[in-house]
Amino acid sequence: MKTAVSLPDSLFEEAESTARELGLARSQLYAKAIEEFLAHRKKEYVTEALNRFYDGKEAGESKIVSAGLDTLRKVSEHDEW
Repeated sequence: MKTAVSLPDSLFEEAESTARELGLARSQLYAKAIEEFLAHRKKEYVTEALNRFYDGKEAGESKIVSAGLDTLRKVSEHDEW
């Protein structure tokens, strides 16, 4: 897909230089940069969802966290501190 984008001159020049250094065509560099950005964004979304789940913010307290606490209480009930 062809597309046109506007970039600040300094970013364009840095991208051109980097593409030359890496032996990539400009479009390859831009496609790779977008791909990496989207992958990073997806990881952040998954991390946030997991954090909400384990923090118990998704539909009440997390069953996994609750089960983990119950198990910890059982295995340590006879421990002397």
